[in-house]
Amino acid sequence: MSFQIGDTAPDFEAETTQGRIRFHEWIDGSWVVFFSHPKDFTPVCTTELGYVARIKPEFDKRNVKLIGLSVDPVDNHAKWAADIEETQGIAPNYPMIGDPDLRISKLYGMLPASASGDASQRTPADNQTVRNVFVIGPDKKIKLVFVYPMTTGRNFDEVLRVIDSLQLTASHRVATPVNWRPGENVIIAGSVSDEEAKKLYPDGWQAPKPYLRIVPQPR
Repeated sequence: MSFQIGDTAPDFEAETTQGRIRFHEWIDGSWVVFFSHPKDFTPVCTTELGYVARIKPEFDKRNVKLIGLSVDPVDNHAKWAADIEETQGIAPNYPMIGDPDLRISKLYGMLPASASGDASQRTPADNQTVRNVFVIGPDKKIKLVFVYPMTTGRNFDEVLRVIDSLQLTASHRVATPVNWRPGENVIIAGSVSDEEAKKLYPDGWQAPKPYLRIVPQPR
């Protein structure tokens, strides 16, 4: 099955490079970025894992936990981490899930339920759909899903930007416009009536159209 925004992220137990976890317990009131890889020792994923490790402090500031998954055993992940550190200058500093039986990849709809076989015998092409980014809220609901092809590196700066928007709009009744960056103007949510908006924004707003009400970002 596939998951939609607003669905509860499935719970699971798994071995990771930082020990065994139960996913919902591990979330523990944080936001989560859960991102997946079709195979260890793949080139594009090597660059991604290193970059995410480098910018981990940015996720920490936002109360976001990082967790990766690759369709290989945890022992392989440790060997891959050495390559990542050598080529990218930093090793993964967050847990990496081992999924050699494809159980979690299938649970999250990244592989069909009919997928089978020993992970060591499967090629990256066999697992090419295991290239997802799930942003999960503290309520364990899925807030965002990105899916990338194997040949295109993911933009984790964009993941940070989206998290800034998700966290802002979760705490204020606003939406963010195209290409929004923190500190820029936002849009009053359509669910807020003009009467309510007058109380929330006594200084008023710009309204090029009645449905497009623009205000400074709430602090």
